[in-house]
Amino acid sequence: MGPLLYLGGLIVLFLLWIKVKGLDYVIIHQRWIFVCLFLLPLSVVFDVYYYVRAWIIFKMCSAPKLHDQRVKDIQRQVREWRKDGAKTHMCTGRPGWLTVSLRVGKYKKTNKNIMINMMDILEVDTKRQVVRVEPLANMGQVTALLNAIGWTLPVLPELDDLTVGGLVMGTGIESSSHIYGLFQHICVAFELVLADGSLVRCTETENADLFYAVPWSCGTLGFLVAAEIKIVPAMKWVKLRYEPVRGLAAICQKFASASADRDNQFVEGLQYSLDEAVIMTGTMTDEAEPDKTNRIGLYYKPWFFKHVESFLTEDRTAVEYIPLRHYYHRHTRSIFWELQDIIPFGNNPLFRAVFGWMVPPKISLLKLTQGETIRRLYEQHHVVQDMLVPMKHVEAAISRFHQDIQVYPLWLCPFLLPSRPGMVHPKGDEDELYVDIGAYGEPKTKHFQARASTRQLEQFVRDVHGFQMLYADVYMERPEFWEMFDGTLYHKLREELDCKGAFPEVYDKICKSARH
Repeated sequence: MGPLLYLGGLIVLFLLWIKVKGLDYVIIHQRWIFVCLFLLPLSVVFDVYYYVRAWIIFKMCSAPKLHDQRVKDIQRQVREWRKDGAKTHMCTGRPGWLTVSLRVGKYKKTNKNIMINMMDILEVDTKRQVVRVEPLANMGQVTALLNAIGWTLPVLPELDDLTVGGLVMGTGIESSSHIYGLFQHICVAFELVLADGSLVRCTETENADLFYAVPWSCGTLGFLVAAEIKIVPAMKWVKLRYEPVRGLAAICQKFASASADRDNQFVEGLQYSLDEAVIMTGTMTDEAEPDKTNRIGLYYKPWFFKHVESFLTEDRTAVEYIPLRHYYHRHTRSIFWELQDIIPFGNNPLFRAVFGWMVPPKISLLKLTQGETIRRLYEQHHVVQDMLVPMKHVEAAISRFHQDIQVYPLWLCPFLLPSRPGMVHPKGDEDELYVDIGAYGEPKTKHFQARASTRQLEQFVRDVHGFQMLYADVYMERPEFWEMFDGTLYHKLREELDCKGAFPEVYDKICKSARH
């Protein structure tokens, strides 16, 4: 009876603890139990399967032949939809939980699902310096292959699970974007299956309107089946300089000057409070000082944002040499700093040593298992937003983030925004330097309300001619959305390609005010 009484006592204490803390608190803050026991091992199985599959298919050179068959199958599905009367809009058949976006797209349940099983790297052409890939190939897969043969993407967004299709139809950014622009700006060709089932290739000179309209359209102009992307020679290391800066004005001045210096191949800032940040600048190199190397991607190493914070705490400037692929995925293990809210002790040395090789859990599996309660609570008590604002307004923007949500760290990533057609471009006729301000975490302002606070941020961003990344929760009304984004070319293509009956408008697909 003794063990049973002991167990009963533990259960009673556990229930009392839930009563004191509240069920919602326990669901959010003790989610680590389920994540550690189930999602981490399952994530490892997913990764091993997809990497082995991609390697075998590429080595057997079977991807191009299989690709042509898959394109024909997509065309067949679209034509059958038309033959059946085109009664609903179409969308990809990929389950919503598999996407990196935290948004839950309910349209999948009512739209015609077109199955697109295209996740391969088709060709690496080193003479033209392009790689041709299918839309579901992800960044981890691309870097693993390209870096192994001495090449890389000029802009390689952070997280392993980000797919080419998501980065083309949405957007992507990296600390090299102050030179190369957003992910869309390193793409040289798109291949799409349109609403009539035809296959079209578009470039800056061939079907140019479609080429410029596709980015940010979120799959509402056609189904992407392949993309050609620029590649550049890779080096072994990134020589990274960490510089702590204090005072908001000094932070903004240092960040802006580093971003304007094209000798810096990589520029990034992590802001830990309104007046404290670390600015990082880097260059690729094949040589490294042995006593300054840091393989930050190893599973037992501290999470990168915590490592960076140590330079602020110790108030010291330093230089390290980081392996190129480790640098590209420096925020992957901790999902920037989101994982600390799911596994609070995840950066503990003991946890890293024992379980770090399984980190991070797949974002898709986190979404699949979150349930309605967690989703609702995260929406009300958690922020995941990227706002893109002109560099000249960065100080005002950071102050506004502090006032409305007060989430730290903030991710600061500069990018060049070219003056070219499409939904996103500078206000004038010249290229302009912008900055992505990323806020991921629990707001500390007492007055935070998800809808009202985000709408205040959206209003500020519109006022300075900035843009909001569309993977996140968007609360704008339709007129406000088209005030932020230039829909001229987009709507023209929607008419010309007979998209209105085939695909929802981008606003109806992604904005909370429009979703049912």
